Amino acid sequence: MDDSVPIMLIATTDTTSRRILEDELRRRYGADYEVVVCADHAHGRAVLEGLRRWKRQVALILGCHSPGDHGGLDFLRRAYGFHPAAKRGVVVIWGDFASAPAVFHAIALGHAELLIIRPERSRDEEFHGAITDALDDWHLAQGVAFEAVRLIGEVTDERTHTLRDSFSRNHIPSVFHPVGSETAQRTLESLGLRNPALPVMVLQYTAPPIVLENPSDLEIAQAVGVTRPPPGDKIFDVVVVGAGPSGLATAVYASSEGLSTMVVEGEAVGGQAGTSSLIRNYPGFSRGVSGAHLAYRSFHQAWILGTDFLFLRKVEGLGVDGALYTVSISDGTLVRCRTVVVATGVDYRRLGIPELEDLLGRGVFYGATVSEAPSMAGKHVCVVGGGNSAGQAVLHLAKYAAKVTLLVRGPSLSVSMSDYLISQLVATRNVAIRYSTKIVGGRARDGFLAAVKVAASGADAGPSEEIEAGGLFVLIGSVPRTSWLPDTVERDPAGFVRTGSSRNVSDGRSGRPDRAPLSLETSMPGIFAIGDVRAGSIKRVATAVGDGATVVSMLHTYLAENPLPAPHPAPGEATAPEELPGNVRFS
Repeated sequence: MDDSVPIMLIATTDTTSRRILEDELRRRYGADYEVVVCADHAHGRAVLEGLRRWKRQVALILGCHSPGDHGGLDFLRRAYGFHPAAKRGVVVIWGDFASAPAVFHAIALGHAELLIIRPERSRDEEFHGAITDALDDWHLAQGVAFEAVRLIGEVTDERTHTLRDSFSRNHIPSVFHPVGSETAQRTLESLGLRNPALPVMVLQYTAPPIVLENPSDLEIAQAVGVTRPPPGDKIFDVVVVGAGPSGLATAVYASSEGLSTMVVEGEAVGGQAGTSSLIRNYPGFSRGVSGAHLAYRSFHQAWILGTDFLFLRKVEGLGVDGALYTVSISDGTLVRCRTVVVATGVDYRRLGIPELEDLLGRGVFYGATVSEAPSMAGKHVCVVGGGNSAGQAVLHLAKYAAKVTLLVRGPSLSVSMSDYLISQLVATRNVAIRYSTKIVGGRARDGFLAAVKVAASGADAGPSEEIEAGGLFVLIGSVPRTSWLPDTVERDPAGFVRTGSSRNVSDGRSGRPDRAPLSLETSMPGIFAIGDVRAGSIKRVATAVGDGATVVSMLHTYLAENPLPAPHPAPGEATAPEELPGNVRFS
């Protein structure tokens, strides 16, 4: 068998389950994976140890918990130490409900990642759906994809890091080749590039391949060609600024209800949620779902329903043109619309420590855990933050790094992080949590981060302490992305957009003080704010999606109250009935 073929391993003392699982996996996946079957857990651990020494990739490890095997949960717990990046599933027998508490407790502690019901018939697609979802997530985390885009650049270059992260989050199949590597040299020679401006981006799927040297975001967007600016005379019912969970939900519901919709996104689909390796508490996904997959599926859903998208372009301003609004795009496009939904979300707060900011992309990262985690293999890593995003980042990094230390400024995590994440952090053997701790500095070696300096976060910080760190991932605070909005849009002191009853409708800046504001409407009538950018919002993916669904009913209300005036016909021209842009329905 080819050593590059990933492994699927089964270990159970339950002979019936072992036979069924082996038959199902070999028949369905045997051409692409090497299926290894072990008759007991000691044998399974020995095989996993050997596979680790031989540097074989293990994609999936299955254990059982049934009347015929009560050791599967402990086997899966111990398997993490051999291959932490592998997906681990506990197989149960339908009807064995007495086993549920032990299984659920093991999953809550992170000893297994998914619950799988043993197939009892041929072509059990529910079973295979769980398997293929797990394999899909594993491949995404490994960066295993066909090479639609080849990126060549310096490992230490911040722009190269940004592009790698952007491609990963936008589901653009790409492979990075460091300049000087054999593939990079061969590629540059074949293209006749001797001293190109790095990074170089090669679109492998075009004929001939399109080559870009140190491209801007706009040049990349134009070359990829997935989305293009709309015709100049088109008027949208709604322009959504931001393609995070709230913006994508707005697009899905608005387009499905007949509103002509455009979404503008300057970075990547999914926003901050798109960087989450595994969201366990999103309704409907009992096995959890990665933020990237959730965002990608929502994007496809909205696109199929008719939403127009503009990617890798930023909104630079909001203006008024009679009864319409104008949205200025960074590529020079001016989009006209009847309403605007602000769903721009937030940025992570910067540390502001010069020696660490200078190492951005060279060991210091804001978010970016999914794309950078494999490069942390064998290193000591630090994560700064106390929210769910930080907890998910730690668990994902722990699958690759030798040790992950979570640095928390406060005295506990209970106020800011979900209980299921706290339990998994405590149960993960290569994770340490340091409370009441802040970052105060760092140290580089050969141009890369080598250590961070920390101190107590209280008034009396005391002396600093140095911690070895090959990577620092910062996921702290929330800085709203609202600089492009005019001053007439009210914000709170932290910069978050006020909506509904939080607005001061008697304020002279309020565009329509005679009308009670809709609950998600800003101080400018027809301009709405949803998701994390909204003052008072709950920072959860499900609530952001709820905002996106809710705002569509308000769009209908506003559009019904503010129809476009009928066009004036030319002399002698017959007057046609007024047609609103888009198939607007009111409910």
